[in-house]
Amino acid sequence: MENYSKGKNVEEEWIKENIPLPNLPKDFLWMQVKPSSKMNNLLTFALKEFKDRKDIVWSGTGPAISKTISCAEITKRENAGLYQISKICSRKFEEHWEPKINGLAPLIVQRDVPAIHILLSREPLNKEEPGYQDSELNGLFWKSSCSSHKKRPNRPKPNDDQYLSMGLHIGKHKYLGKNKSSRAPKPPPSKNPPGDN
Repeated sequence: MENYSKGKNVEEEWIKENIPLPNLPKDFLWMQVKPSSKMNNLLTFALKEFKDRKDIVWSGTGPAISKTISCAEITKRENAGLYQISKICSRKFEEHWEPKINGLAPLIVQRDVPAIHILLSREPLNKEEPGYQDSELNGLFWKSSCSSHKKRPNRPKPNDDQYLSMGLHIGKHKYLGKNKSSRAPKPPPSKNPPGDN
């Protein structure tokens, strides 16, 4: 590839008709997540707009998939009782390479990049559809992730002698090490300038 320079990248355009979710309603909120998207901006807009709608679709490609799933989970946490269908597919990308040497043909490399679409609906969805998740399971993710953080048992703290035997400091200002004199505070500067004796 040293004889080629990278040209433009062309990605397959996403249109509502190509979303692989069955029986999509006509009026739904479609959130397309990109790797550079800020989650706070996405969620602020989506949660505000979703109040007036019944359905929202979160879509993301490649490195944006984990961000897409996180946005969908937060949407479910903020809006109890949502039904979900998730679909995984791919999106086509073309990389164009221009030759640096005369006589070589331009190259076009096609890649299929994984993508995800997550439909969240206030209305019940088809339970037989692969990727379906019932509204009763919505809080399960948050409950299990919160319960997994258990508090550590209390351990006895070392006393000053134990710190001293390890040569460690305690607190910000108290020093129990061997070189106490090196940590002694310096005397304040005299008010008389030098040479005024």
